[in-house]
Amino acid sequence: MQNIAVIMGGYSSEYNISMISGSVVFNHLDTQKYRPYKVVITKEKWIVLGTDNQEYSVDKNDFSVTINQQKIMFDCVFNVIHGSPGEDGKFLGYLEMLGIPHTSAPAYQMALTFNKRDCLSVLRKHGIHTAKSLYYDKGDAIDIDFIVDTLGLPCFVKPNNAGSSFGISKVNTKDEFKLAFEKAFTEDHEILIESFLEGTEVSIGVINYQGIIKPLPATEIVSENDFFDYEAKYEGKSQEITPARISETQLLNLHTEAIKAYRALNMKGFSRSEFIFIGDIPYFLEMNTVPGMTTESLLPQQAKAAGIPLSNLLSNAIEMAIKTT
Repeated sequence: MQNIAVIMGGYSSEYNISMISGSVVFNHLDTQKYRPYKVVITKEKWIVLGTDNQEYSVDKNDFSVTINQQKIMFDCVFNVIHGSPGEDGKFLGYLEMLGIPHTSAPAYQMALTFNKRDCLSVLRKHGIHTAKSLYYDKGDAIDIDFIVDTLGLPCFVKPNNAGSSFGISKVNTKDEFKLAFEKAFTEDHEILIESFLEGTEVSIGVINYQGIIKPLPATEIVSENDFFDYEAKYEGKSQEITPARISETQLLNLHTEAIKAYRALNMKGFSRSEFIFIGDIPYFLEMNTVPGMTTESLLPQQAKAAGIPLSNLLSNAIEMAIKTT
């Protein structure tokens, strides 16, 4: 039986969501195949949580743990850390140095997709449509009139490296920029400002399932709020309709672009990308490489619609990770 470390927690605002996602993965792994361990990663400590919530320190020299005088090594790491250091590749680089398989893409690919600016730059070169955008670092002089002339209003202000819609604002007037900048810079020292795209918003998962790159059924997002923000994602303030109510032409275009993005970024494991349709053309917004695994999360919903039970989805991720390492 293989020992699987389900890593969760992390250093970012997404800590609590990661803990929920990690617990769902831990509880749904096939215990006929795997012996799962909850591994919580924070800046202060790396620990394995025992069944009695007792904490066992992880040996960072070889990513092992000793429980009841028995040293346990891990056959694979299931990455459920949203944000840093799981989604930005930092922790995965450490695992790759140790030769430990993990369920995500290689460290470089994770870093690339986590950086919205760099990710968009790569995908534009592959002909994938995106919104117009501008980038600023903290401390830069920001000309609001130039932003409005270039992108128009409304527009979105986002942290360049963050997830779960933390730090995102929809700006409708020039007076709203100041607060939007402050909110975004709380999450990251780089920000991205994007033009507003009006159309049907969809989210689509792409996975390597049994060795085949496979798009999952798309989900249409109908937010009760002004956009698909944290409340809409995690607190029920949206309708999530799977499969999405889009035409056959739109679906074909979406599958083509989602797979193109997955391949262009040399992805492995899970991805879930957001698009907005302008007519029949899907415009890429962003890619999540450690999608949520909570009961409200989109990727498990999409897998279920594709006839893939959650336990099979998780087992496949581990099998593909070990096979391709």
